[in-house]
Amino acid sequence: QVQLVESGGGLVQPGGSLRLSCVASGFTFENQFIHWYRQAPGKQRDWVGFISPSGNTNYVDSVKGRFTISRDNAKNTVYLQMNNLKPEDTAVYLCKSSPANAWGRGTQVTVSS
Repeated sequence: QVQLVESGGGLVQPGGSLRLSCVASGFTFENQFIHWYRQAPGKQRDWVGFISPSGNTNYVDSVKGRFTISRDNAKNTVYLQMNNLKPEDTAVYLCKSSPANAWGRGTQVTVSS
């Protein structure tokens, strides 16, 4: 069964950091692109960034320089390191694999003082 499970979300103050994890199972992880998306209440789901099988990354402009995606193929895990968090980063963060086309259920990130 193809499955992605996110974790690591929580409440953090502006300027703080969090590291999210996306653990995959049920498919050949090292061949997959892994994307991160986020969805704030009442808003559309937005793409945040991705990591390729070879480790190349790309990000939406609003998180460049603050967010970093990495992967550990031995652990079937992709990480989203988020630094200098802002209130506008508050959202449910989800990971997605391609071409396996699986979604996780998401983890809540709240940035508030």
